[in-house]
Amino acid sequence: MAERMVAKQAPRFEMEAVMPNKEFQKVSLEENMKNDKWTVLFFYPMDFTFVCPTEITAISDRYDEFEDLDAVVVGASTDTVHTHLAWINTSRDDNGLGDVSYPLAADTNHQVSKDYGVLIEEEGIALRGLFIISPEGELKHATVNPDEVGRDVDETLRVLQALQTGGLCPANWKPGQDTL
Repeated sequence: MAERMVAKQAPRFEMEAVMPNKEFQKVSLEENMKNDKWTVLFFYPMDFTFVCPTEITAISDRYDEFEDLDAVVVGASTDTVHTHLAWINTSRDDNGLGDVSYPLAADTNHQVSKDYGVLIEEEGIALRGLFIISPEGELKHATVNPDEVGRDVDETLRVLQALQTGGLCPANWKPGQDTL
């Protein structure tokens, strides 16, 4: 049986990543916590696929909204930083990403994907897991989709805003509405 992760301390991670300036650098949950930031960590199966670029670019196009909510976004797959960079250097018109506003991390040893329960071990790739982590390191939200279903940026932002109210948010709650 799977172990519950939500409402517990999130697994700590540190991964090599391609930064928005296209340089390689490490990203870590500890650094985000030290900077008092929320972390939106999402996994995707592979670079140079079909659904993945729609999610990565949709989040990138709305990155300012995450920043306004004191959140750092980190995308991750089991591909290398070199493959990530090649994909970023490929235009959107050619199934590439073009510029991305947040780091794409390389979980090449599969440890972070395994720690977050999204690794398909026999294939060496991650499911579409999305995790929202508080500045204190508590895993507050987790969703996992199969490879063929992309995630909704509006819903991710809505959940992040709901978590930040500190209140009880009823079904269909929207930012600006009263909490319970």
